[in-house]
Amino acid sequence: MVRGAARQRLPRTGPASRAAGPAEKPCRKRRPRTEFALKEIMSSGGAEDDIPQAERKTVTDFCYLLDKSKQLFNGLRDLPQYGQKQWQSYFGRTFDVYTKLWKFQQQHRQVLDNRYGLKRWQIGEIASKIGQLYYHYYLRTSETSYLNEAFSFYSAIRQRSYYSQVNKEDRPELVVKKLRYYARFIVVCLLLNKMDVVKDLVKELSDEIEDYTHRFNTEDQVEWNLVLQEVAAFIEADPVMVLNDDNTIVITSNRLSETGAPLLEQGMIVGQLALADALIIGNCNNQVKFSELTIDMFRMLQALEREPMNLASQMNKPGMQESTEKPARRENPHKYLLYKPTFSQLYTFLAASFKELPANSVLLIYLSATGVFPSGRSDSEGPYDFGGVLTNSNRDIINGDAIHKRNQSYKEMHCLHPGDLYPFTRKPLFIIVDSSNSVAYKNFTNLFGQPLVCLLSPTAYPKALQDQSQRGSLFTLFLNNPLMAFLFVSGLSSMRRGLWEKCQDYLRKINRDIAQLLTHSRSIDQSFLQFFGDEFLRLLLTRFIFCSATMRMHKIFRQETRNYPESYPQLPRDETVENPHLQKHILELASILDVRNVFLENTLDDY
Repeated sequence: MVRGAARQRLPRTGPASRAAGPAEKPCRKRRPRTEFALKEIMSSGGAEDDIPQAERKTVTDFCYLLDKSKQLFNGLRDLPQYGQKQWQSYFGRTFDVYTKLWKFQQQHRQVLDNRYGLKRWQIGEIASKIGQLYYHYYLRTSETSYLNEAFSFYSAIRQRSYYSQVNKEDRPELVVKKLRYYARFIVVCLLLNKMDVVKDLVKELSDEIEDYTHRFNTEDQVEWNLVLQEVAAFIEADPVMVLNDDNTIVITSNRLSETGAPLLEQGMIVGQLALADALIIGNCNNQVKFSELTIDMFRMLQALEREPMNLASQMNKPGMQESTEKPARRENPHKYLLYKPTFSQLYTFLAASFKELPANSVLLIYLSATGVFPSGRSDSEGPYDFGGVLTNSNRDIINGDAIHKRNQSYKEMHCLHPGDLYPFTRKPLFIIVDSSNSVAYKNFTNLFGQPLVCLLSPTAYPKALQDQSQRGSLFTLFLNNPLMAFLFVSGLSSMRRGLWEKCQDYLRKINRDIAQLLTHSRSIDQSFLQFFGDEFLRLLLTRFIFCSATMRMHKIFRQETRNYPESYPQLPRDETVENPHLQKHILELASILDVRNVFLENTLDDY
């Protein structure tokens, strides 16, 4: 989250902070304002009567389109952040107006230059608004191709130097527009893994901030310097670098590719459920973040997306009627990104997602949050007696990962307990909890007989392992990039590209074998198999088992059982996470990396 003045118009990835409600109000033609603006503009360029009627009409039409576009764009803020349908027509109208405005200024540039005094930064502002529209359309739809569209407009602004003259004008508010453009562009590039561009943008933004703070004695200098610090920490969060032969860093993508998820073998009996909706919630106190997106949220977001497709060939433009032909590949699950939501916000989004969940679909809840522990013993052991994870209480948390209650007579009101999720188990539910009190979610009861699985992080990590919590959780890293996580726990910080690709090939083989272990198991809970038909959930399950097996074989993790991931329902150990065939594969991967010494050879003998 970017604070203060620097935050006001940055792309929002968190929940709405105001009361949500549709803003589909008709945009009236505000001729009086347009005519007044026209007179003001033209009075400086000569006698009004000397201006040809056609040119007068051109300026009038441009002012009208500009005014209408601003009204519609500002109205987007009042649309509800939850729900998938009521916003579409409003977005479509806004896109249409901006399309007309963009084409109009291109077709009548000379008249607008002469009679309106159109400046290049104003053209840049229109392009920036279109880029924001595409970015927010991506947030609404989870279709990564719209990120490419946003990138195209932001990149054109930079290439054509639309904001280059802003610094020559003695108007700090125009410089702030330029700084906000850079911040938005960086967010889009981060999501597209264009790290080389990010580094260039950060350098340019740093120079712009230095010039801005030198020229204007403003109060938001600290906030903009914080923006730089946050993005610098964000791009350095990965614990392992993949290097080319010339020592340049290889940018790896962790979105789902065509070869990413293990294929289902013929005859495998799995469910036909599809992941339709996901709530990605981040509420860790000290984790690296940028623009209301923590590094854990960022990693999980990418684990639930496919590689971007060519928008022109696969998708219709936003706001247009849908084609009768479906895209070649199934779309991404819809996502809500909630940064430090309050309990009421979280529950509102949950209820909206639950309500709109299609038949034969799955809702995924990912919780990356500080643990809340129960205080004292309770007479009962129900779903509200084991604590849970923290939601935003709008108050500062004193140092420490866990929140302990001062008054033992009451439960923490800002805690999300397992029992709070019981109403949503009426439909297929897949939960991932990454927290110091993740085990609270072992205490579920499947009341409605629907498929239900909880994947739970370790509640602690070995002291001998370098603390990386600020740079993201190790558990989430395993679910996002299992090879990088494996290298990190093995004590490696860099890797040559050739060896990396060899290990990735071997890891795909491991995933295929894990898929066979799951589907051939005779004692596994059927919930796991119900979810296994979906590519995203299948990949998360195989990575979870790989993570759990790796930690159970690793010497320093075996000191305490709380260093291991757990699940509800429990997996059959001997057929999955402690299967000798899987253990042999992990040792072979360790041998390829020459780190076999950090793993135990005969783990089963220790039990």
